[in-house]
Amino acid sequence: MRSGLIVQKVGMTRLFTEAGAHVPVTVLKLDKCQVVAQRTEEKDGYTAVQLGSGFAKVKRTSNAMRGHFAKANVEPKRRVAEFRVSADNMIDVGAELAASHFIEGQHVDATGVSIGKGFAGAMKRHNFGGLRASHGVSISHRSHGSTGQCQDPGRVFKGKKMAGHMGDVRVTTQNLTVAKIDLERGLVMVKGAVPGAKGGWVLLRDAVKRPMPADVPLPAGLVADMAPVEEEAPVEEVAAEEVVETVAEEAVVDAPVEEATSEEKDAE
Repeated sequence: MRSGLIVQKVGMTRLFTEAGAHVPVTVLKLDKCQVVAQRTEEKDGYTAVQLGSGFAKVKRTSNAMRGHFAKANVEPKRRVAEFRVSADNMIDVGAELAASHFIEGQHVDATGVSIGKGFAGAMKRHNFGGLRASHGVSISHRSHGSTGQCQDPGRVFKGKKMAGHMGDVRVTTQNLTVAKIDLERGLVMVKGAVPGAKGGWVLLRDAVKRPMPADVPLPAGLVADMAPVEEEAPVEEVAAEEVVETVAEEAVVDAPVEEATSEEKDAE
């Protein structure tokens, strides 16, 4: 079992396949997602990692959380969450996770807080059909109808579907496909919709109902593992300078030979 990611929902867009078909995707952004603490079997009774993402002002952070972040030597985080992991997939405190944690084509589960809809009726909230549009129904066309039985049991059962508050609840959408990964900008593009409004925080983890791909990074995709790729550019510049110096040396060596040849012709 691996850790997940704390990402921020940017919005929705679309990608085009090689065949020209467009795929609607949700863009999720990483914002300095770091390991803040570890939960071990010896100390806590379970194994997990606590991640933090985003930036929080120090003056808006409680003293307890300031000490918590200072112990991990990380800046205050705006969103903190725990992910259960196996003992062999623990991540060091302070390590920063990258978008390479997931791979394209992998299935993931996204957990977020849905957009609040306010007080909604039974037809919108529970997809009720409503009453008849005519033939005796008056000002009750969108009502939910009967709410229970008669004198026995004489009450409304708990969980009865009625009008009430809709949205603004924790929702998990399962088996979403990762369409594209942008490592440079730290973006994860997921096919389809993800619960939550723009700017909301989303917990992204491996799908529990699909097998995990064999080539995913273990224990996690880290920013430190991406550093050697960025150091290749100076090597090419040095090689180009050596080529220029070699050409200049060859030109200097060839010049005296031509002068000597012209002097011999004058002597003859």
